[in-house]
Order: sequence, then structure tokens, then C-alpha cells
Amino acid sequence: MKTAKQLELTLCPKCHKLNSLKAEPQQCSRCNGMFYQRKRNSLQYTLAWNFAALLAFIPANLYPIMIVYQLGIGDEATILSGIGEFIDHGLYPIAVIIFTASIIVPLLKIIGLFVLVYKVHTGIRLKPDKHSKFYHMLEVLGPWSMLDVFVVALMVTVVELGFVTSVAAGPAINYFTITVIFTMFAANSFDPRLLWDKKADNKIATQALLLSENSPGTLPEEKG
Repeated sequence: MKTAKQLELTLCPKCHKLNSLKAEPQQCSRCNGMFYQRKRNSLQYTLAWNFAALLAFIPANLYPIMIVYQLGIGDEATILSGIGEFIDHGLYPIAVIIFTASIIVPLLKIIGLFVLVYKVHTGIRLKPDKHSKFYHMLEVLGPWSMLDVFVVALMVTVVELGFVTSVAAGPAINYFTITVIFTMFAANSFDPRLLWDKKADNKIATQALLLSENSPGTLPEEKG
């Protein structure tokens, strides 16, 4: 069975009209919008945004994300030290939620996008159906990484008692926000249809290899 790309068909991303591909950029026959059959330079953009997110993720965990002032004395807390404080006070569910949203989810998304780009590039052990579901799961989990930013913003707003106690956002909050935004850009840049294109290309290459191996060879010339 041939794919839509092999049949030179393409779907308009705006009105979802199926068009016959004539030239890129293609003009939709319904909404007259201009679009490409696949996202241009999808893997390159995904890698660029993903590397930027990984670089921002490092200072997001090293710098303090929140500073609590008591009687004018500031107490800085990083993401990991804050999780440790919750554990020390027996607030294990909150510690698990913060650890999952702040560490596990961003790392899972960054590593997952690297894996998807690798699969599309090499085609090694490629399973488009499973990898597509994994990609959509990463898209759903992405916004939950903003939980730390929401908690700090809420505490800055609520815990404001002047000179006695006050809370301020630390520099890590900026890096953490950048990490989340860049991972969202990276996920949006990735085109999951490339997974199916790679599988189709691998299938065609395998069939061509089998045909070349099964074709009768030329007989050697007899010496006369």
C-alpha cells in the first residue's frame, strides 16, 4: 500500500483539505493557504531547540529558584533542595509531584525528542505507530513542566508579609521557563509523519535489495 506522499497527496494544515501536490509551497484549493507537504527542516529545528532547552535546564537546577526572606535574611532554595525540604517535613506527595514535574518531565521530553530524531534519521528499530504515540504523549506532558513556575508565582503573591516574611523568585525561574518554552518549540518543530516516511523508505530499500539478490547473474564468457 502506497503512502499519501508516494501518491503525491498532501493535507492542508489550516483547513485539512486533501490536495494533489503540484509544487512546493503548495497552494490549498480550498482556503488558498500556502504550505509544504512536510515541515521544512523539521529535524534541524527540533535538534536546535532541544539543545537550547538542555543548556537552559542545567542552570535551572543549579541556581536558586526561590528566595525566602525572614526578618530581612534571605534563604535560597534550588529545585532539588526544595524537594529535600518537603521530604524532611514528611510532605512526600508534594515532593514527588515537584520532582516529577520539574526533573522527570523536562528530561523525558528532551531525551524523547532526541530519540525520535535519531529514529527518523537512522530508521533503526523504527516502529512508527508506537513512536507516534510516544510523541503525542510528550506533547501532552509538556505544559505540566510549568508547575514550578506556577508554585513560585503563587507563593510570591500569597506569602507577602513585608519585612517579617517575603518570597522572591530566584534566577533559576527564568532558565526553567526558557527550558519549558524551548521544549515546546522543539516538539512543535518535529513532524511525526517523518516516522512513517522513513518506514516506507526502508521498505522500498529492502524490496530493492531482495530483487537485486534474487535476479539471475550474468554468466561468465567462455574462453574460445
